[in-house]
Amino acid sequence: MIGAAYLAAEDFEAPLAEELGRRGVTIDAWHGRLALSPDPPAQAAWALDIWTDPREIAVPTVKAAADALRAMQRNWGAYGAAHHRRMALIAERLPPVKGRPLVFPESAPGSHLGGWTLLAPDRMLASSAKSSPFVNGECHFVEDHIGPPSRAYLKLWEALVRFGRWPAAGEQCLDLGASPGGWTWVLAKLGADVTAVDKAPLAASVAAMPGVTERLDSAFGMVPEPVDWLFSDIIAYPDRLLALVRRWIEAGAARYIVCTIKFQGATDHEAAEAFAAIPNGQVVHLFHNKHELTFLWGAC
Repeated sequence: MIGAAYLAAEDFEAPLAEELGRRGVTIDAWHGRLALSPDPPAQAAWALDIWTDPREIAVPTVKAAADALRAMQRNWGAYGAAHHRRMALIAERLPPVKGRPLVFPESAPGSHLGGWTLLAPDRMLASSAKSSPFVNGECHFVEDHIGPPSRAYLKLWEALVRFGRWPAAGEQCLDLGASPGGWTWVLAKLGADVTAVDKAPLAASVAAMPGVTERLDSAFGMVPEPVDWLFSDIIAYPDRLLALVRRWIEAGAARYIVCTIKFQGATDHEAAEAFAAIPNGQVVHLFHNKHELTFLWGAC
């Protein structure tokens, strides 16, 4: 019996398996990037999506599969690891799910969405409940190919959508490790007042944006100062970033924190768990993350 299924991002099955193992979660089998476990659902930062109510269903025909899904609920997203033609025939019999790219700032979809796949031509796994509102946990946007100086802006867009909030016009933001300015660009476009901190300069186009102040300095040498939002996409060892985040939280200097936990070499699961243990915080692997996690924290 399958108690939960965890969908890893492409090429990140190993960190997910390691994390689940540390939590005492058994993986009986992999279906593509979907880890199948007999245990009840558990939190897993490295999972793009968690199927929390999976059911194995005998489906001798395409019609039987579609009928079974429609009887459970309306909206379904398919994860295809095998039997692609048969899955396409089933999907044709289901109401279409519009997985259109978001136009930031836009909230995540609010409609209920389930996940399904074919484990065998005549055996379906379907979960009416899952952790992500996106099909297979993939958050896509209408991209801006002109304004931002790097693609890091997509990571921050997704983080804020996952957080369910973003800076309002006039709020004070501190962007640590800002150069060349992808995150600063996002914040300035929202109308926030941004202090961008880095030893390297911002792209000239970002430095000239209204509300942007550039500070050529080291993020780790700063004394916590009152801001509405603290952001960090610094390349740093996780334990060093953890100390910085704790310092700002203990000082009561930020209302919200968004930062990237970057791993060099092996995944530092202990550091990730330490971030996750901070009250009012959460650690997630975004669709736009690489070998890194994102920490989201709110004081209220």
